Amino acid sequence: MDHSFLSAFILLLLVLDPLGSLPIFISIMREVPKPRRTRMAAREVGIAFAVLFAFMFLGGSFLQVMHLSERSLEVAGGVILLIIAIRMIFGSAGESAYGIEPGREPFIFPLAVPLLAGPSAMATVLLLASRQPERIFDWIGALTAAMLVSGLTLLLADRIRKILGDSVVSAIEKLMGLVLTAIAVEMVLAGLKRYFIGGL
Repeated sequence: MDHSFLSAFILLLLVLDPLGSLPIFISIMREVPKPRRTRMAAREVGIAFAVLFAFMFLGGSFLQVMHLSERSLEVAGGVILLIIAIRMIFGSAGESAYGIEPGREPFIFPLAVPLLAGPSAMATVLLLASRQPERIFDWIGALTAAMLVSGLTLLLADRIRKILGDSVVSAIEKLMGLVLTAIAVEMVLAGLKRYFIGGL
């Protein structure tokens, strides 16, 4: 399954799921003063970007060291995305698809990892870089744009929640989960097709 810049951007945005992070972000940062809340959010987004950026460049070496094929990574990434998507669709209000408990001041965990730079995001950037390494600058641009949107969404969490309301945010997250389900199934089918056509 080859991607363009736009499709990679949309896929990364769906995987990062900034709207789904709103209730978690709000509950975690509720007791933090607003000026510090902004700095902490920017820091966590920066850490998540650094983690995914490193995985993007180390993806090829990681696959070689672990003796993993692109086909297995594509199927595994699709399965992970499918699990996250199902939790997004059927999860109850305020429940994290990652099982994160709110109430602690974030530093790397849980906002940067695994909320943003989670297993699904890591698998996605690994897959993009390994499948089409010649377009690495497109993937860097797509990751940067997706992280900027995610960071902006987190910074404006309170305003977005007040404007849209909890029910609309929840409905949008479930819609994103539905789209992500289709992408996950497509990734699994593409990996299986490449396996059976290309062989071992």
